[in-house]
Amino acid sequence: MEKSKVYFCDLYSNAENKNLLNSVKKLFDKAGFDSFIDKNDLVAIKLHFGEKGNTTYMNPLAVRQVVDKVKDCGAKPFLTDTNTLYTGSRTNSIDHITTAIQNGFAYPVVDAPIIIADGIFSRNYENVKIGQKHFNDVKIGGEIYNSSSMIVMSHFKGHGMAGFGGVLKNLAMGCASAAGKQMQHSDVTPTVKDAKCVGCGKCVANCPREAIKVIDKKANIDHDLCYGCGECPTVCPTRAINVQWESDENVFIEKMAEFAYGAVSNKKGKVGYISFIMNVTPLCDCVAWSGRPIANDIGIVASTDPIAIEQACYDLVVKEMGHDVFKHAHPNINATRIIDYAYEMGMGNKDYELIKI
Repeated sequence: MEKSKVYFCDLYSNAENKNLLNSVKKLFDKAGFDSFIDKNDLVAIKLHFGEKGNTTYMNPLAVRQVVDKVKDCGAKPFLTDTNTLYTGSRTNSIDHITTAIQNGFAYPVVDAPIIIADGIFSRNYENVKIGQKHFNDVKIGGEIYNSSSMIVMSHFKGHGMAGFGGVLKNLAMGCASAAGKQMQHSDVTPTVKDAKCVGCGKCVANCPREAIKVIDKKANIDHDLCYGCGECPTVCPTRAINVQWESDENVFIEKMAEFAYGAVSNKKGKVGYISFIMNVTPLCDCVAWSGRPIANDIGIVASTDPIAIEQACYDLVVKEMGHDVFKHAHPNINATRIIDYAYEMGMGNKDYELIKI
């Protein structure tokens, strides 16, 4: 198999044409993203807007460069992400958009609308059939699935459960509905906190297995019928249904890879990836703070191969630091399993040629 091309810009700059913003535009051109964006395409620019209080998320000015390049192709870009499963500043699309604007993604800055792909309460998703080991189908945000093409902009950094987060996590958790996030996170079915339950019945109406009944004004889950789809925690207005996080770590990583596979399954040849190896914090941008970086700032990479770019990011950090900083930060996690499993599913090529521009 021919090596995949990964284009790389370091952060050394001594002239305007080598600043970060111009480097993003050069990478867009060199990686050939214009070749798969057609006139009038609705192009999803998938990124993470950052939790309120976090300061190491994607730079809005860097995102603006991609918006401008997409518009140069005659297409229509929009910025997108999906709502979170946990309680925070991005758990519904109203708060999510507000947080994005406060974090610098206002229209005058980015020149593109923000559309949260899974709707106000994460109910807008497509069941995408993948037929893999853990899932037959996965829940992908509707507006991501229905976009014509996609540019995935990722901040490469550590992650408490996955070891590191880059392109594949951005696709997996970032493109999944809240119920899809629950499917990835847990093999345990949910439970009800009676003190918070008001017996409203929303969980009953949204259970695909009819596993929930309201008895004595409290929801009751039949765990023989429940298969852990994750719908009920997302619709409960009082957060009375516990989100379950327990899962075997290798299974969790493989589940993420399967969701990443589903997120791009209907866009073969229509997705480009740009990753920023900067502010390599030990945890992801979902936390409401930014930890001290565990690696030096390295640069920006771009490719049309998600496996190649992920492997390149990992290799560049390890080479720069002289040891595996992700293994040091999260010693019990087999972080590279996500690359290996995604490769096994045929998502891309682990062999790559790094081309410095």
